[in-house]
Amino acid sequence: SRPFFRWALNTVIVASVVVVVQLMFSCFAAYAFSRFRFRGRRAGLLSLLLILMFPQILVTVALFQMFSIVGEVLPAFGLDTLPGYILIMLGGSLGQVYLIKGFFDTVPIELDEAAKIDGASHMQVFVRILLPLLQSILVISGLLVFVGVIGEFLLASIFLRSTDVKTIAVGMQGVLAADQSNNLGWFAAGSVVIAVPIILLFQYLQRYIVGGITSGAVKG
Repeated sequence: SRPFFRWALNTVIVASVVVVVQLMFSCFAAYAFSRFRFRGRRAGLLSLLLILMFPQILVTVALFQMFSIVGEVLPAFGLDTLPGYILIMLGGSLGQVYLIKGFFDTVPIELDEAAKIDGASHMQVFVRILLPLLQSILVISGLLVFVGVIGEFLLASIFLRSTDVKTIAVGMQGVLAADQSNNLGWFAAGSVVIAVPIILLFQYLQRYIVGGITSGAVKG
C-alpha cells in the first residue's frame, strides 16, 4: 500500500512539534546565555558546542535499546510510534542556541534596562521586547528545523517500520525500493507534491527573512 497523504500528515505532525519545541527551548537557553552572567556560563556554552559536534546517529544503538525498554512500560512512546520518534528528534532541542544567541547579542541591552525601569519582568522583556525583534532569525531557524525533519531518513527508517506511522521520506523510499522500474514515476510525482508546499512556505516567509532584526526597535 502507498498511503502517501498519511505519510505526509505524519511528517507534518512530527516537523511541527519539533519546530515549536526546539525553538522554544533554544530561545530560552539563548536568552539566558546572552543576557545573564552566571557561574558555569562559559563551560555550558562550550559543552553545548561539543555535544552539537557529534551527529545523533552515533547514539542510534543506545536509543534503540532505550526505546525498546520504554515501549514495554509505555507502549505509546516505544519503537514504531510517532510519539517515540518525536521524542528522539527532540534530542536536539538546543540545536539552534548558538544561532539565536548571536542575534540576541545584537539587540542593545538598553532595551531590556528601559523595560525593567518601567516595571517589566524578565519574562515580559523576553516576550514583549525581544521576541518581536527576532522574528527573522526565528523564521530562519524554524525553516531549517522544518526542512531538516522532513528530509530526515536514517533514524526514521530505523525506528518507524509500520506503514501507518512512516514519514514521507521512509515511505517513498520503501515504495521505490519495492519496484523501482514501475514506481519511479510515482516517486517523482510524490517528490514534486512535497516540494511545492515547501517552496510556497519559503516564498510566504521571505518578508520575515529579509526584514532587519532590529527594525522594530526604532519604530516604537
